[in-house]
Amino acid sequence: MLTQSLKGALRLAAVSREALALGLKPGLTLADARARIPTLAAAEHDPVADAALLGRMAEACDRWTPLVARESDDGLVLDVTGCAHLFGGEAALRERIVSAFRRRGISTRGTLAGTPDAARALARYGQVEVVPPGEEATPIRSLPVAALGLPEADRAALALAGLKRIADIADLPSRSLAARFGEDLTRRLRRVLGREDRRITPLRLAPACYVEQRFMEPISHAEAIERTLRDLIVRAALLLETAGRGGRVFEASFFRTDGEVRRIAVETGRPSREPAAILRLLHERLDSLADPLDPGYGFDLIRLGVPVAEPLAPVQVSLDGETVGDGEVSDLVDRLVARFGSARVVRFVPVDTHDPVRAARLVPASAPPGRSTDSPMTEPGEPPLRPLQLFEPPQPIETLAEVPDGPPVRFRWRHVLHRVVRAEGPERISAEWWRAREEPTRDYFRVEDADGRRFWLFRAGLYGSETDRPRWYLHGLFA
Repeated sequence: MLTQSLKGALRLAAVSREALALGLKPGLTLADARARIPTLAAAEHDPVADAALLGRMAEACDRWTPLVARESDDGLVLDVTGCAHLFGGEAALRERIVSAFRRRGISTRGTLAGTPDAARALARYGQVEVVPPGEEATPIRSLPVAALGLPEADRAALALAGLKRIADIADLPSRSLAARFGEDLTRRLRRVLGREDRRITPLRLAPACYVEQRFMEPISHAEAIERTLRDLIVRAALLLETAGRGGRVFEASFFRTDGEVRRIAVETGRPSREPAAILRLLHERLDSLADPLDPGYGFDLIRLGVPVAEPLAPVQVSLDGETVGDGEVSDLVDRLVARFGSARVVRFVPVDTHDPVRAARLVPASAPPGRSTDSPMTEPGEPPLRPLQLFEPPQPIETLAEVPDGPPVRFRWRHVLHRVVRAEGPERISAEWWRAREEPTRDYFRVEDADGRRFWLFRAGLYGSETDRPRWYLHGLFA
């Protein structure tokens, strides 16, 4: 028995079949249950552990179909459309799933039906294993109204009206039912009877394409695993090439014979379908795992999926047989991401703002390119408008200027005096109007000292209107 504290008392949260046969039901206090059965064994209910177990079961179900969804806190719904023939038919597939969990000590009930609601109702309250297409209504009619999954108040209202089985309400006018018990009842009734279908929301989105290899005898040797991965990558690359697409994310799933699943994913900085590069990234990822891949008693299924794919035109090949392009940097980024993770390999992207402090932000290097923004451009041969290196925060300097609102003649930075020989500006930048924090207006100057070093200086505050003693700062260095 499993117990939980409810309304100031320990009550039964779940009971076994043997306990049900003895008259014990969920909600009964533990004291009353032990008064009836003194030798009753009870343990504290752990919902977190139950959710973790259900999650592992959902992972294991991925070997039969990629579309697996949770149904409440103790059930799973599998969309096996187009999959049953791979396992010898619907009855054989159902028996394989139930037997797989039974071998792990998990007792399950399963039904195949045309709609997820009909399958759920029959699995919980019925005895049918496989429902022929379009015949859901026949076994459903004999079920209690609790099979609809209605709230307790609605079930009590139906019981008071003498409606205890689905057959009692299946033939009643929908308008009358909706007027008395609400539209939710009629919608649930249509779905359970197979008159209306709904799509499940899978825990994992179906990949753009995937290939897999099943084994009659489980494999565990590294050479066999690597050979299988190489073959799967080649097959996936052919599918992507046929579709004119390239993968951005590649995920290898390893299914052990004991039901455990291990997934390894790598990302690329650009769409790719090059088998050698993808295999190299997977090797990098496997080598960097803190928890090495453990085959246990062996893998009986290895799958390679491409969750994210983008259009990729055929690669132009030059006359000497070499591909045209410069992907060395992208390949390096992909290898670094595979080894250290996407959060540790970043790049700058421009931000649509005139504020130089906020003109760029960091994103994962493998992230797809976003919308481009206009950045200050210079004429060929002219110095850049923005320095490559910015100081955050800007560093205060001591200056001497001929006029209060003009460029400095000399300035001191880090105890070194610099004499300005050339200056260009000012470039006036004000704070963005929607920001609450008050910031003084900045007048930026590009200056060059007698030794040829170039600096980006600004004066904080307009002389006379915002301050009588504006301060100077060094914000960046030009290369």
